[in-house]
Amino acid sequence: MSKRVVVDPITRIEGHLRAEVVVGDDGVVEDAFVSSTLWRGLEVIAKGRDPRNIPLLMQRICGVCTYSHYLKSTMAVEDALGIKIPLNAELVRTLMNAALFLHDHVIHFYHLHGVDWVDIVSALSADEEKASKLAFKYTDSPIATGANDLKKVKETVAKFAKNPQGLGPFANAYWGHPTYHMSPEQNLIALSHYLKALEMQRMAAQMLAIFGGKQPHPQSLVVGGVSCVMDILDPSRMGEYMVKFKKMADFVNNAYIADIKMAAEVFATEGSVVKPMGVKNFMAYKDFMVGRDQYLFDSGYILDADITKVFDIDEDLITEEATHSWYADDEALHPYDGKTNPNYTGFVDGESVGPDGKMIHSKLIDENAKYSWIKSPRYDGKPMEVGPLACLLVNYAKGNKIVQDSVNGFLKATGLPVGALFTTLGRTAARALQCQIIADNALVAFNNLIENLKVDQETCAPYVIDKDKEYKGRGMGDVPRGMLSHWIRIKNGVCENYQAVVPSTWNASPKDAKGQHGPYEADLIGLKIADLSQPLEIIRIIHSYDPCIACAVHVMDTKGNQLSEYKVDPLYGGCSI
Repeated sequence: MSKRVVVDPITRIEGHLRAEVVVGDDGVVEDAFVSSTLWRGLEVIAKGRDPRNIPLLMQRICGVCTYSHYLKSTMAVEDALGIKIPLNAELVRTLMNAALFLHDHVIHFYHLHGVDWVDIVSALSADEEKASKLAFKYTDSPIATGANDLKKVKETVAKFAKNPQGLGPFANAYWGHPTYHMSPEQNLIALSHYLKALEMQRMAAQMLAIFGGKQPHPQSLVVGGVSCVMDILDPSRMGEYMVKFKKMADFVNNAYIADIKMAAEVFATEGSVVKPMGVKNFMAYKDFMVGRDQYLFDSGYILDADITKVFDIDEDLITEEATHSWYADDEALHPYDGKTNPNYTGFVDGESVGPDGKMIHSKLIDENAKYSWIKSPRYDGKPMEVGPLACLLVNYAKGNKIVQDSVNGFLKATGLPVGALFTTLGRTAARALQCQIIADNALVAFNNLIENLKVDQETCAPYVIDKDKEYKGRGMGDVPRGMLSHWIRIKNGVCENYQAVVPSTWNASPKDAKGQHGPYEADLIGLKIADLSQPLEIIRIIHSYDPCIACAVHVMDTKGNQLSEYKVDPLYGGCSI
């Protein structure tokens, strides 16, 4: 008899997400439903506002992806007004973007996703001398893996273990789960890098703040360009960025990539991570200008995991629908015409597997009704996966030599077949490879900025907003979690309509009118779960997408109660939402 397994909330993500699966007697997932349980209202807040202020509001969609939304929202207004920003501004934006990617991908693997692969308790029994020698198997220049370093790591975590509250930040996990496969020494190496990554993420945030003023919520982007003129003309500020960048690049190449190779070796036969994914359509958008009309990554999409064919994106074929989303308007609409009218219908009574394996009363998803605050984006009616894996697959198919060399080198080093890319393991590896490509190539933008400043110091383009004209525009590109697009209509000098179609909306979308599951849901179907009371396999797959559900939703009270009230002086252009 089929049983329901509910994971709510899924932790170690940004925002609130629930996964619910139907499992047969054999422990295999028969159907899956993913629900975002809080509502986003930023599109509504944008209406009627001066379009130049909207990017500052839109970066408040999320506390992690602040720069991503800030940039694409600014680009949307610039596209609407027909503004071509100066090259210096483009390159500065790229350097800020590089800092964000390095920051985001490192945090994701070590602090959000890493413990899905690494058994912390096992690391406490490791032989640090043996582990130190083992680290050289995965890189010629290991980081934080000397015997003394590893001994200190064990002592630090052992202190957590002796605490009455248990393992501190590592508490309440499924340690000893049968799908953990690393040796104690391998677990200790990765644990050491987990702690080292705490230092590195601070450094990456400082890199972005050099040009952004602060991080999160930088303030140096303006419609038309950037405002950090004094920073890019200051050799000490530029030098500070370069030094920090090189330290981050070293960590990416000799810790992050090394650990991914180690994980690929150990998990190559683990069914829950090499199970073929459910949605095999991938889409990515051009990003990372490193020189005049020179980008690291290009646009396109592929279908059915066929990397022999890549197609150009027709933006008119992008739609969002709400058949199974808590909105009043179900029809598939282009983002320029999108509607955001909430219609919450809640959950139904039922039973699910409890933490002790017994059935307990639960509030469950009604899969025949509405069950998520996330809409269902589709391209030409098809679900698409977006993210680093999509970026690499599209660019591999388009003959991008940098990407091809990176992917081929990884497959050769690990002995994995090309088919391994289309798995949870492949998705996790792709994020690391994208991070490495940026670490190895983004300083091209830095050097081109230095050269261009010698002959041109322009950082912002002039423009006017004619209140008698109507405008529409979009800002599109790939951000750490995939293809992000912001869409705006401007009328009478203010925003008439606004929509943000974010990566986690593409990936976490519920079923559409045709019954097609989004990538999260489709990826869970067919998954074998070893222990229904410890569904690590579900969490590992969902985490591989790096969910950022704050980008897909915001807050409401289901009983209609007022949460709080704010008074804002409109002269200051908005507030933090």
